[in-house]
Amino acid sequence: MKEKISCLTEEITNKLNSVHDLKELSELKSLYLSKKGPVNELMNYMKELNSEEKKAYGKIINEFKSKITTSFDNLKIKLENEELNKKLDAEKIDISLPATKINIGAPNILEKLIEEVEELMMSLGYDVVDGPEIEEDKYNFEMLNIPKGHPARDAQDTFYIEGEEILLRSQTSPVQVRTMLKGKGKTPIRVICPGKTFRRDDDDATHSHQFMQIEGLLVDKEVSLSDLKGTIDVIVKKLFGDDVETRFRPSYYQFTEPSVEVDISCFNCHKKGCNICKKTGWITIAGAGIVHPNVLKMSGYDPKEWTGFAFGFGAERMAMLKYGIQDCRVFYNTDLRESKLFDRKEV
Repeated sequence: MKEKISCLTEEITNKLNSVHDLKELSELKSLYLSKKGPVNELMNYMKELNSEEKKAYGKIINEFKSKITTSFDNLKIKLENEELNKKLDAEKIDISLPATKINIGAPNILEKLIEEVEELMMSLGYDVVDGPEIEEDKYNFEMLNIPKGHPARDAQDTFYIEGEEILLRSQTSPVQVRTMLKGKGKTPIRVICPGKTFRRDDDDATHSHQFMQIEGLLVDKEVSLSDLKGTIDVIVKKLFGDDVETRFRPSYYQFTEPSVEVDISCFNCHKKGCNICKKTGWITIAGAGIVHPNVLKMSGYDPKEWTGFAFGFGAERMAMLKYGIQDCRVFYNTDLRESKLFDRKEV
């Protein structure tokens, strides 16, 4: 048997020495190392041996198979390297050719604007907080001084999920309420609450059933409208330029008193009158005001000791004004012909 193994080894070695490519090697391996090949057939002799002989014979066969397999593997590596070197020698790469341009899209313009506002507010000492998008009526309306049956609820066009208690939040103000409850009437608060909000609205060029709000809240002692105006002014100048002016107009909101509409001077015509400002020279961008005493009280803050201001504006509206976008649906499209306009270098 040893003689047969020796002859088979010599035979395989000679044939391996005559192999010139991977195809020949594969055919030779299939011939000798397949299940019915001569190497595996050596195992058939095991049934004619006793236990001690099987042990010794098995060891010899395993060493033989390992040696032959290693020879095939080493030759395969050698032939693969030879083929690769031939290919590299035959091919030349012109490194002076321009690279292939790959379309990779662009950052979403809303995300870019929100991040810009977040970075600014954090530099002023504000925390960025978030809350659930599926909200309770208690936080979305009642604790914001909008009781059941109040006409303002109709104006919100709310998406109710379970009866009139569970809903998709119509504003990010519930996040402010939850934050004040955590303060337990003892700690000052400076937060900004960007996030999705939902209202029943026509899905047209300027409205959507889902939109992004950015709301801010400050609760402290001796807070006044001048503090609010100063804060709004910093945000406006960051987004639209240092020469933009801010003005307040009296308004009415259930959760603030007094309440104001925030206007900015038109950054396009500089108050001369154009299509953007509808010939008025001013553009309304936000609602704001001093936090209503009832809201403070329901959240655990004594309105005789604490006061604060709140403001909120739509990210889509701000982005449309800043970047001259006419259709808010563009923000959610995936067409690269449109999204490429949002490249950071271009906007």
